Amino acid sequence: MNEHEIPPDGRPVDVYLDLLRIRMDTEDYRVLLSVVEPVLRAIDDHQMPTIDFSLDGQDADALPQEIRDEAALVIATAVTGRLDNEVIEISTDETGPVRVVTDAATASDPDRLGEIADYLKERHRQNEELRGIAEASGLPSDF
Repeated sequence: MNEHEIPPDGRPVDVYLDLLRIRMDTEDYRVLLSVVEPVLRAIDDHQMPTIDFSLDGQDADALPQEIRDEAALVIATAVTGRLDNEVIEISTDETGPVRVVTDAATASDPDRLGEIADYLKERHRQNEELRGIAEASGLPSDF
């Protein structure tokens, strides 16, 4: 959907949610809303959200991947105002598969995807270094 197709009084995220409501199973849509509504309210209120159901981590196993992906896309649409976001999977030896939300142009650009993979590798290296420091210091290392 192009920007000119969005009604003048509609926010892109509302348009996207309407499209999902039509496309998704009713129960899946209800679950999706339960995940994204607290985040959307926080975005509207310019506050950091407290999310009871994470898109990653141990609770995420109860949430189907399709709903996690759609939740990430809804949140990305709310933040960016763009409807061309995509979920892509980048795999590196260090991290394994990582799902990333990006715009369509980046998703189709091998050079940019390589840069994202390099960033993920570096971030993983830094996290492992910090985890080692935390463990050696007797601090929690479950970040």
